[in-house]
Amino acid sequence: MAIVHDLVLIHVENKPGFYARVEEITPDVKQGWWQVKLLVLTFPMQVFTWILDDFQIEGADFTMGGTPLRLEPVISPVEVERAEKEAAEKELEAKARQEHGAPKVISLLDRRKK
Repeated sequence: MAIVHDLVLIHVENKPGFYARVEEITPDVKQGWWQVKLLVLTFPMQVFTWILDDFQIEGADFTMGGTPLRLEPVISPVEVERAEKEAAEKELEAKARQEHGAPKVISLLDRRKK
């Protein structure tokens, strides 16, 4: 689901149309609908406010004036690279723990009984 400050790609007639940044999401007077303010990254930049429901904000197809539209979240390649690096590091840590075994805790009380 798109949230404030997310970048989204707006598909127009099932083709990539333009990029926008979600500036604000506020409840509409109609329950279950939201006013979504978009900073459209064109030249010159423009600001649109669309009234969308939860499903449309999550990427479901919808139409405006008969034109098919869809919001698709854009993930920065930098974020993808960082997530892949973190996953690889966690995998290496898990392998190291598995190879060396879990550390053992020995109670001093247990040693006295022997």
